[in-house]
Amino acid sequence: MQKRPFGKTGWQVSEIGFGAWAIGGSWGDVSDRDAEAALNAALDEGMTFIDTADVYGDGRSEKLIARVLKSRGRDGIVVATKAGRKINPHVSAGYTPAAIEGYVDASLRNLEVDALDVVQLHCPPVEVYYRPEIFEALDKMVAKGKLKSYGVSVEKIEEAIKALEYPITSVQIIFNMFRQRPIEHFFARAREQQVAIIARVPLASGLLTGKLSAQSTFAADDHRQFNRHGEAFDVGETFSGVPYDVGLQAVEELRAVAGNVPLAQLALRWILMFDAVTVAIPGAKNREQAAGNAASAALPALTDAQMNAVRDIYNRLIKPHVHQRW
Repeated sequence: MQKRPFGKTGWQVSEIGFGAWAIGGSWGDVSDRDAEAALNAALDEGMTFIDTADVYGDGRSEKLIARVLKSRGRDGIVVATKAGRKINPHVSAGYTPAAIEGYVDASLRNLEVDALDVVQLHCPPVEVYYRPEIFEALDKMVAKGKLKSYGVSVEKIEEAIKALEYPITSVQIIFNMFRQRPIEHFFARAREQQVAIIARVPLASGLLTGKLSAQSTFAADDHRQFNRHGEAFDVGETFSGVPYDVGLQAVEELRAVAGNVPLAQLALRWILMFDAVTVAIPGAKNREQAAGNAASAALPALTDAQMNAVRDIYNRLIKPHVHQRW
């Protein structure tokens, strides 16, 4: 597993990390046993970056991570969590220094650490990016020793660009074969400022695994069922905002590009072709999925023909639905 520098922190993290949303909730039932097995497999395969959030299973994901790391040690592992989505209603006024510090304190308890490696504002309303006092509050928490660094998780590229005005360590943004706009508008700016890029939703909620079909069904507590049209949160979080039938059509064309390589692994390796990306964070609900995600890092670089084919499929089928929206 190759490593890449994480912004200006001096840390080196694995280029494939572990996204811990699925082991927390909103992806159907995942037992503690399977969740811990997935996380252990990821660490065994050399992943050194874990991304979670306080709302993933209302702390369950953070607590599972703490349990696994307590049993095997934390050395060399960077854990990034998120705060802010518990604010209800989720509006800018709810973002106060006291509220954010309260969420940070809860994550410190859940993760059983004295300082959080990275805390990210969790897709806050756009108005929050125009409130410097919120970022000053994060600076104060760094000074207090509660945080080692902080960043943001964003929905829109414009939010990511605005966030670069603050002393952030990282930006987490949706980037995958179905969401390519960051290449044009954001990567160069982040690279210039040495801000780490965390590529989230790298497999488009499973679409880019090639394992879904028109007949696939999802549990009632799976966001791919309850948020299919953005009923619960931004529709871009589910299947990257791509209409399901369009995504399936694009996947059929991508199979030819992948050849004998599992499509999920090719999709992750495609992300790593962009050196502005620090780490991609696919989720895993069991040991096999985690090991498969890790294997993508060992694939050879995609050829020019493959890169061009992916770009063509995006331009023809996907771009009209998503490109200007996020």
